[in-house]
Amino acid sequence: MEEAEGLVKHVLLVRFKDDTTPDQIEELIKGFANLVNLIHPMKSFHWGRDVSIENAHQGFTHVFETTFESTEGIAEYLPHPAHVEFSKRFLPRLEKVLVVDFKPTAVHT
Repeated sequence: MEEAEGLVKHVLLVRFKDDTTPDQIEELIKGFANLVNLIHPMKSFHWGRDVSIENAHQGFTHVFETTFESTEGIAEYLPHPAHVEFSKRFLPRLEKVLVVDFKPTAVHT
């Protein structure tokens, strides 16, 4: 197995509070996506809603995945003023959150 050079995936599983409107969620997603334009080590952003038929989501409804150039990039991202300001709007709207960072690993068969 081959761990990716440098690249790190930063994954958030979230459940928004019940009183968060669809319009508020849309604005938060747009704000999250815009961080790619403001924080250099952040290379990409993807998101989606849970569509699993396994019903093992443990209440999480949305997934946010960002790619960074390195673990040092995540360390730069966390205290970045744009991330800090966004977090002040994003985190209060969350019922629950789980964050996982990993280096993608290819399996050659």
